[in-house]
Amino acid sequence: MSVDGRLPRMAFIGSGVMAEAMIRGLLRDNLIDPQDIIASGPRPERGQELRSRYGVRATVHNPEAAAEAEIVVLSVKPQVIPRVLPELRGHIRPQALVFSIAAGVRIATLREGLGVSAIIRAMPNTPAQIGQGITVWTATEEVTPRQREQAILLMRAMGEEVYVDDERYLDMATALTGTGPAYVFLFMEAMVDAGVHLGFSRRVAEQLVYQTVIGSALYARQSGLHLAALRNQVTSPGGTTAEALYHLEKGGFRTVISRAIWAAYVRSRQLGRGAADEVERLER
Repeated sequence: MSVDGRLPRMAFIGSGVMAEAMIRGLLRDNLIDPQDIIASGPRPERGQELRSRYGVRATVHNPEAAAEAEIVVLSVKPQVIPRVLPELRGHIRPQALVFSIAAGVRIATLREGLGVSAIIRAMPNTPAQIGQGITVWTATEEVTPRQREQAILLMRAMGEEVYVDDERYLDMATALTGTGPAYVFLFMEAMVDAGVHLGFSRRVAEQLVYQTVIGSALYARQSGLHLAALRNQVTSPGGTTAEALYHLEKGGFRTVISRAIWAAYVRSRQLGRGAADEVERLER
């Protein structure tokens, strides 16, 4: 990290939604100069969008982007990893930090495919786009204290961060927090549709549901109470909430949520194994 607390040159391999969220957060917090960011992706028009919006540099050549960076962010889909790693091998500086958000892709796969040792594997989520995300991360022993500080600055530009000392928690985080916003959005969508069915306009139903979810989450966090205790506060004997909760439980609400998160966890592990197998196949 430079003496003024700003970040060194960074390359984003993959210039999609999460890469843009990170770029936006870094520039909003004045952690890096736009010209010290280069975004690489297969579509020139996407690079032009990022240049116009943020003043960063862009390219369609991954090796070119990686070669000059001290932090290389792998922000590609896990299915693309087997193609990207051979492109980058030999082009990343020996002392550079690799920061991967590719879901399910193991550190061992990255180490073998890139030939580098300083690797952070992280799982952010989509609220990072407004600085309200949470990122679960782990690091190899070769990541220096300075590089850890740099990575924390990057992650805090997206919201909160939680360090774990075992990589297996990353697949769990993928299923719980990485995929989690989709569960919340689906629940909110169902509530809005129910509100429209009751007779509200969609605009009013959306306003009511958005604020209910935001307020409930903030209240739960600030109260310090167990979620069950908070639920009981709202539930009067024989009342409307008790009736609604009865039908949610009868419909297997908890079980469906649990099974969905478990399925996402299994899929994350499958993606990781698939990427590892494909990288090994290409190297043979």
